[in-house]
Amino acid sequence: MNIDTALKEAMSIAGAIGVALVDYDSGMSLGTSGGGDWLNLEVAAAGNTEVVRSKLRVISMLGLNDSIEDILITLHRQYHLIRLMGGVKSRGSLFLYLVLERDTANLALARHQLKRIESDLQV
Repeated sequence: MNIDTALKEAMSIAGAIGVALVDYDSGMSLGTSGGGDWLNLEVAAAGNTEVVRSKLRVISMLGLNDSIEDILITLHRQYHLIRLMGGVKSRGSLFLYLVLERDTANLALARHQLKRIESDLQV
């Protein structure tokens, strides 16, 4: 699936507020959907780039022989889910960023659906 289709599918996840495909090398988003006046996905994408970079540095400093599957940030009313893109080398610096409304989202199902979208996405 292409980027637009992937973003549309992510927005169909129960509770989805916004989604972005982000390159953490540059901090730029390759595409966004949803968001709105109170959720600037471009700013969130750039900020979450720092979260990913920081966690990758810590893993490296600890000498862990592992990789990040996803990062979850829980707020009182939202879940922020960062899903790193694995597999093909050209996708190595990309992540999907999904914001969910906590009251209407099913976190386990959202993680499962985002994993499926990530595996089907062709960049």
